[in-house]
Amino acid sequence: MDITLTSLETEHSELLKAKIASQIASQGGWLPFSRYMEMTLYEPGMGYYSAGAHKLGASGDFTTAPELSPLFGAAICSTLLPVFEGLQEKGLPTQILEFGAGTGKLAASILSRLHDLGFSLDRYDIIEISPDLAQRQQERIDGLVQKLNLSTQSCWLSELPKEFKGIILANEVIDAIPCDAIIYQNGCWYWYGVGFENHKLLWKVGSPVAQDLLPESLLSGNFSEGYVTELHMPANAWMRQVAKQLDTGLFLTFDYGFPESEYYHSQRLEGTLMAHHRHHAIQDPFYLPGLCDLTTHVEWSQIARNALVENADDVYLTNQAAYLLDAGIGDIALEIGNPSDPETFLPISNSLQKLLSEAEMGELFKAFAFSKNLGNLLPEHSLEDLPGLRGRNRL
Repeated sequence: MDITLTSLETEHSELLKAKIASQIASQGGWLPFSRYMEMTLYEPGMGYYSAGAHKLGASGDFTTAPELSPLFGAAICSTLLPVFEGLQEKGLPTQILEFGAGTGKLAASILSRLHDLGFSLDRYDIIEISPDLAQRQQERIDGLVQKLNLSTQSCWLSELPKEFKGIILANEVIDAIPCDAIIYQNGCWYWYGVGFENHKLLWKVGSPVAQDLLPESLLSGNFSEGYVTELHMPANAWMRQVAKQLDTGLFLTFDYGFPESEYYHSQRLEGTLMAHHRHHAIQDPFYLPGLCDLTTHVEWSQIARNALVENADDVYLTNQAAYLLDAGIGDIALEIGNPSDPETFLPISNSLQKLLSEAEMGELFKAFAFSKNLGNLLPEHSLEDLPGLRGRNRL
């Protein structure tokens, strides 16, 4: 791939590469892939999300659904509004906590849609580890609050509050939580970590994986020699922590991935790890460390089981297209655009195509939700009564 880098970019990546190599040497020549992924994404001042690079949108490395269209956030409001009304009836504050809010476009589209519906949200707080994204979020939200004269308050938090009552959102967050890679050799699963030889980062097989860390699909499946996949212990731990701290309300996230039976399919030979740089998908996870986003698909079955361990009432999974259509995105598009005016409606139509098409984001991206104590807010209602979540549950 022919990518032109500035001297500063090259130096930045080489410095991080040297730091990773030093850590590999200090660990005896082998580093868990999860630690490598953590360093490439989050190493202070050097990682992809902590070094101040421009990441999202047309000039960044990837585009998310909220960046494509405000219709995405507007449709989400259909799911959220009944929960907010239940909170109000109980005399509780109406609040959203969003993990990893990108440029703040999802927050802005939600606040704008709620304003159009005549609903005033009390709080919209954000947990964000990227300093430059946090600044962009604050500028966008503060500007919108002033423009629309909203009473909504916002804070940027470092951790999830305990006994949280409200809505927790996360769009394309779980895919960036460091995972471990494993490889199947000689009838056994081994850790697949990182080595450093001849000035290059490379894959290196480690010790056998303890069987109690492996999901049933990997213990009972028929896998070919050299089959590579991922384990998601940090993501599952994160999910348990979120579910534990949510006291009453709803968790809703969107991300690409598969349930267990599809994730660990015998024909998925090389796992799901992928790097992204300037809208290019790159299969080599060691390409330009610190300059590339590094992601893995989400294994939704384990995510759901970990939410249930922490007493979630219900869990729900569907694809993004089914969610958005059930949430009424088509009707919202007709509210804001006139199909008889091609000049104004064509951009709306194009964004709908990308959000809903099976060949674009509609099938690969999933909507996952769980509720806790929802009956306290909405008596005689369950998670699957909420708009967006009324279709077939794929769990």
